[in-house]
Amino acid sequence: MNKNKDDQILPDQPASAENKINPNDDDRIDINKSIFQVNRELREKRQQELEKQQEIINRKIAERQKRKLAAHDRRIREEKLELLRLKQGLIEESDTIHEVKEEEIKMSFGKKVSNFFYHNKWWLGIGTLFAFITVFLVYSLVTKPSPDMVMLIIANNEELGEMSEVKEYVENFVDDFNDNGKTEASIYYIGYSDNEYRNYATGTDGKLTAQLQSADSVIVIGSDKLDMLMSPDPASSFIDLSQIYPDNPHVKGYKFMLSGTPFAERVNIDPKYITDDLYIAVRTPVDLLYASHKDMEKTLEKDWEVFEKIVADLSQ
Repeated sequence: MNKNKDDQILPDQPASAENKINPNDDDRIDINKSIFQVNRELREKRQQELEKQQEIINRKIAERQKRKLAAHDRRIREEKLELLRLKQGLIEESDTIHEVKEEEIKMSFGKKVSNFFYHNKWWLGIGTLFAFITVFLVYSLVTKPSPDMVMLIIANNEELGEMSEVKEYVENFVDDFNDNGKTEASIYYIGYSDNEYRNYATGTDGKLTAQLQSADSVIVIGSDKLDMLMSPDPASSFIDLSQIYPDNPHVKGYKFMLSGTPFAERVNIDPKYITDDLYIAVRTPVDLLYASHKDMEKTLEKDWEVFEKIVADLSQ
């Protein structure tokens, strides 16, 4: 208790607003900030420091590169100047330019062979491929059978083209035109049908074009399919047989009709496969894509005798 008014001891009073801790004081910790905010600020501060350090490092690297490039350019200029002096004869030797001689590497013979194949494997591969193709073509040309005559069968008739003995029958009338000591005939069957997709898939169109544009054969066994292929004027593609065999009942224009002849018996198939539209004809010599008019004339001169023998045999 206070003894007097002036000296009265007053009880402790609460601190005034001025005496409270200032929350905005920079020297004090802001208790209002969360631990996440503090960590974020620390990370940002650390990131700024790292960026400053990296900037210093980049600046030093750039300066070093600049000095290196300047030294390189200076050396190039000095070497060019020294080379010019050498060419002009102002100096005999240069301390700047030195001729570098590569040391010769000594390898064994096996190592040299292995090294050669390793460095040239692509060219060797291509060369080997072309050599193989050349050998194959030469072998095919040498071993390719050389028949005395070729006959075409252009019809949709597998029994006649694939299963008959037309080859054996024709060889009865063939002479040894190529002088190889034997007689041989080749029969090329081209099974042309009404199905265009099938003709394309089996390569029939290509085979037909190749044969009709070459002079290998002039005697053809055909049908209405061949007439359609030769349209609009198939008669112009064949020799008019009616002028040569005017009295032969089997001849109709350029066609020697096979129906009603012993042809089925000769080639050993059922007569029902010799339809009324099957015939034998002879192509007229003309200039072709793969042969000339003279080439066809040579083939005709050789094969006409065979055709006459076939007509004589089937007309009995």
